[in-house]
Amino acid sequence: MLQKVQNFIRENQLLSPEKGPVIVGLSGGSDSVVLLDILLKSGYQCLAAHCNFHLRTLESMRDQEFVRMLSNKLNIPFLCVDFQTNNYAKEKGISVEMAARELRYDWFEKISVEYKAQAIATGHHLDDNIETVLLNLTRGTGLKGLTGMPVRNRKIVRPLLSSSRLEIKQYIGKNQLEYVEDSSNASTDILRNKFRHVIIPLLEEINPAFRNSCKETIENLQGAYKVYQQEIAAIRGDVVQFSDASLSVDYFKLIQYEEYSTILFELLKEYGFNRDQIGQITRSLQAEPGRQFYSGTHSLLKDRNRLIVRPHVIHSDNHQSNSTVENKFNIRIFEKDITFKLSTDNQTVHLDADKVTLPLRIRKWQEADYFYPLGMKGKKKLSDFLIDLKINRFDKENIYVVLSDNQIVWVVGLRIDERVKVTNETKRILEMNLKLVISD
Repeated sequence: MLQKVQNFIRENQLLSPEKGPVIVGLSGGSDSVVLLDILLKSGYQCLAAHCNFHLRTLESMRDQEFVRMLSNKLNIPFLCVDFQTNNYAKEKGISVEMAARELRYDWFEKISVEYKAQAIATGHHLDDNIETVLLNLTRGTGLKGLTGMPVRNRKIVRPLLSSSRLEIKQYIGKNQLEYVEDSSNASTDILRNKFRHVIIPLLEEINPAFRNSCKETIENLQGAYKVYQQEIAAIRGDVVQFSDASLSVDYFKLIQYEEYSTILFELLKEYGFNRDQIGQITRSLQAEPGRQFYSGTHSLLKDRNRLIVRPHVIHSDNHQSNSTVENKFNIRIFEKDITFKLSTDNQTVHLDADKVTLPLRIRKWQEADYFYPLGMKGKKKLSDFLIDLKINRFDKENIYVVLSDNQIVWVVGLRIDERVKVTNETKRILEMNLKLVISD
């Protein structure tokens, strides 16, 4: 296996012993331990980088101590970071798995700059790749989702991607390497583990060479995807024009291509538009101009002969005061799932996305304002609401409201409107985060 991985690194030009240190994501598990052993034996200068996500109490501390001791034994630098992963996931409204991924790779990127590393190596292997493809297939995916993990993604490299879990275990035994086992790997309550322990073994009963067949299929799809991307790039040059932060798509040119809906998805997916929205947009191409569509970050206007895409703009109206307001405003829209939890942070709110019209507008509150405070049945004058909260006159000068179609949806930092709250029937969430920095 040592020679196999060395050849894989060379063939894919992943690393070079002369280019500087390699940061190795070292969890303490068998995959990362084998990766580190092979890289050291191949002459690379390595740094061990360990993330403690504090998700498995005593086990997390055991893993950290194991990696520290292994690093000392091998006489390589040991880098470690602690993350409060559950809190981060709650704040961001994402799954714990996604939170751990974001935290890990953000930190890897930071330390790679600090230590002038040539790359960040992770222990992902062939079986991980097969599981990823099957997961994507189960959830629904495009061509890219069937290509699995890339061998290289910017600074991230995966030298073990052509090696199986069985080969890794055999290497462990042959070289008598110590490692720690994550107890959660055995639980089939975790979807990835269900593929690992139940579904893939069943597929191997049908085809004993399933792993190798899947590997070849992934490689074929990766090649096809490269050709596909080259064609999309050529079409982009033909139909898209860029101007500052905006772009426009000439849809008369676009519809000359077969499968133009798929092409439009490839052109617009980086701006947050999903497959369903692309379907709505393409069905509107023969309709009158003026219709608008919204992703979490961008607006799309169907003009006379172009689709114009631009970032959401939030308008501030500060003419009532000599104060200036710097607002850091972010919104995103995502599907509600069982992991979703309402924000408890007064600078972040969650609304029913289908009850809000974008773009939003922010301004200072006015005496004539009213809204339907969350938890109340009827409407209430905002001035009375502020009195009830015992907001003093000076603080009232810095009260702002966010409006959707001239309807207040949020009294910033205080209360959302009852009419846009998240309910059991809510399908999509609009998350809004607004930090106001007010200066005279």
